[in-house]
Formats: sequence, C-alpha cells, structure tokens
Amino acid sequence: MSFIAARARAIFMCAFIFTLGPIFAAPAFAAGALAVGQCGAYGQAFDFAAQDAATAAAKKQCKGDCTTVTMNRACAAFAVDMANPCGAHAYAVAPKISSSLNAATKKCYDFGGKECVIRAWACDAKG
Repeated sequence: MSFIAARARAIFMCAFIFTLGPIFAAPAFAAGALAVGQCGAYGQAFDFAAQDAATAAAKKQCKGDCTTVTMNRACAAFAVDMANPCGAHAYAVAPKISSSLNAATKKCYDFGGKECVIRAWACDAKG
C-alpha cells in the first residue's frame, strides 16, 4: 500500500470515529443530589443515570429530617456555622463550583452564622 493510500485511509478512519464515535459512546450520567439537614447532616450523590436514583441515594445518607437539592450538570455546596453546627446553615446550586461555594457561605452568614464553612460539596458531570 502506498503512502498516499495509507494516509487517505487514516484520514477517513479519523473522520469516521469523530463523526460516529459519540453515537456509540456510553451515555453520560448527569443526575445528582445533595441532601442537607440540621446539625451538619448531609448526604450526596452524583453522576447517576436518573434524578430519582440520585435523590434517593443522597437522602439515604443524610440523618434526620433532610431537604434534598437536585443538580444537573452543576455543583451544589452546603455550609454550616462551626460556632453553632445546629444553628445557621445554607446550601446553593450553581453551574460552577466556585459560585456554589461562595453562595452557600454567604447565605449561611445571611442566616446568622458566625463562622460559616463548607461542610460538603459535589459537582455533577460538567459542573
């Protein structure tokens, strides 16, 4: 086989893979959840195939009466007041991790926290 024929074949294969490769690739998992509760309780689940499964997994990890926050190709963060872990707490969901961390911390202070810190965070798929 000549160099030109081998090169043409290689170019064809690359074009074929880039064109049809995503069709045969495994599906991306993008469902996630963060369950948050009093006294720093939390549970997290990310990269699940379905939102219901992610929500159930996060809630199962969280002890007590927990609120579940969903995320889909985003990040979630949970902040608590370390001066009083059973006091002020907050969560936030945003497209980027930095935004969710900042928003959760700010909300914790807004709710009366004195020493708010991030207790848990998770990003899902492209978050």
